Amino acid sequence: MTKLRVQIFGKPPLQRPMRACICLLVLLMACRPKAPDPSKVVTALQPLQELATTEYTVTKVVKATDAGTWYTIGERKILITCEATIKAGIDLATLQASDISVNGKSIKIRLPEPIILSVNMPPANIRVASEDLDFFRMPFSTAEKDALMQQAERQMWQAGKELGILHQAKVNTQTVLNNFLLQLGFEQIELTYDKPTKTPLG
Repeated sequence: MTKLRVQIFGKPPLQRPMRACICLLVLLMACRPKAPDPSKVVTALQPLQELATTEYTVTKVVKATDAGTWYTIGERKILITCEATIKAGIDLATLQASDISVNGKSIKIRLPEPIILSVNMPPANIRVASEDLDFFRMPFSTAEKDALMQQAERQMWQAGKELGILHQAKVNTQTVLNNFLLQLGFEQIELTYDKPTKTPLG
């Protein structure tokens, strides 16, 4: 069972990175020539590093049944609810000057493919909704519950992809960077995603 609550960042997508971006933009515009060369664009973008532009909040219900083994009698069941925040965007730290082409007030940038940057599931968002034990069975141990949560986290990585977070991150990233480059003075902007990267744990 998966419930989705979507938060699409506006302007800026993440407050702290975009503040850094604005500071760099001011410095760059103060001393830039009529059209910045690619290395200066890289200098402005790289400090943003992992630029998260889309955030999903996913709620998952984890069910587990343990019927025991030949040396145990009875079964036990557990129901856990958990909520995780999934963030997606691009890693601008990999951007190189060779990925950027500048011609007057036109610019083309090859960006890394959007990836899921993180899945954050705080302990406060994990709750045991129910636990049923037969008379001869012991409760689920902390280690067993942790193993269930690790499995749930992996499933949430996949759920984020299936819910379209990578596509939305691509759309949002284009909007954010397009506005940024317009402020640099570019009038024609082309952003492509010809530089795929591996998704962590994906």
